[in-house]
Amino acid sequence: MTTLFRGLVVLLALAYAGNAAAQVYPSHPIRMIVPFAAGGPTDVIARIVAQKLSETWGQQIYIENVPSGGGNAGAAMVAKAPPDGYTILVVSTGFIVNPSIYAKVPYDPIKDFAPVTLVASSPNVLSVHPEVPARSVRELIDLVKANPGKFSFAQPGTGSTPHLAGELFRLKFGLDLVMVPFNGAALAINSTMGGHTPVAFTALPPAMANIKDGKLRGLAVLSLKRAAVLPEVPTMAEAGVPDQESDTLTGVVVPIGTPKEIIDRWNSEIVRVVASPDVKRRLQDLGFEPVADAPEHFGARIKTEIAKWAKVVHDANIKAD
Repeated sequence: MTTLFRGLVVLLALAYAGNAAAQVYPSHPIRMIVPFAAGGPTDVIARIVAQKLSETWGQQIYIENVPSGGGNAGAAMVAKAPPDGYTILVVSTGFIVNPSIYAKVPYDPIKDFAPVTLVASSPNVLSVHPEVPARSVRELIDLVKANPGKFSFAQPGTGSTPHLAGELFRLKFGLDLVMVPFNGAALAINSTMGGHTPVAFTALPPAMANIKDGKLRGLAVLSLKRAAVLPEVPTMAEAGVPDQESDTLTGVVVPIGTPKEIIDRWNSEIVRVVASPDVKRRLQDLGFEPVADAPEHFGARIKTEIAKWAKVVHDANIKAD
């Protein structure tokens, strides 16, 4: 009985300590790792969240950009960090896809991290040079089939969801469509506007203005519903090509073992921030759809995306150094 009593005392003490820690959290500045260069969509969203929560909590949340290894270096840093809520990772879809593409990845997206929330998502978009004689996705498929090996598609980086979306499209319809990788969306889009690579698969935000200006022709957004910023562009399903959905995700995760109370606090605060009219409008202006879901929903989405893209990576034999 004495041993049992002591055990109960220890458990109660640990529970009290955990609750107390959560109540005073945060007591000092928080490091938010963005595993990409400053200025990109992931970085912009991270800074929106960091600014709002810094104001609310009275503690500085500072951004540390770690643009190396396709996001792997930053993820590895956070995986090894103490699970105390003071090192946070902002992720994009590469966090989910990289383990399938790289021969060796220094983290496991399921075992090393706990999901907090999917902050926002943005559909990828299929666009073409205005002089391409295809005004719909079906017409593009027929055009490529009639001219095997003569058409190419630009994508912003090996393993990115736009790249994988292009490969899924190519595999689905057995197209002899040449893939041309670029180091970033701007270069991919410029190549398509210049007519060098007549087709482009990119995230929506960097292509949005050029589609609106007529410098690119948007054939379809790769989402379940039309994008509010490009309401005239149909979805792939509306264009007669179902099961081609892909988007770019931006979410928040923490090292596994982080107290649930801290995870729940981050989640509730991000939900509040994303629901505010100014942040919601800013995300939509960037081409993102605000989400801010529950940790378990984001966790389920991560697992679904891992399985989906692992198959595409395998079937297209995609590899990264």
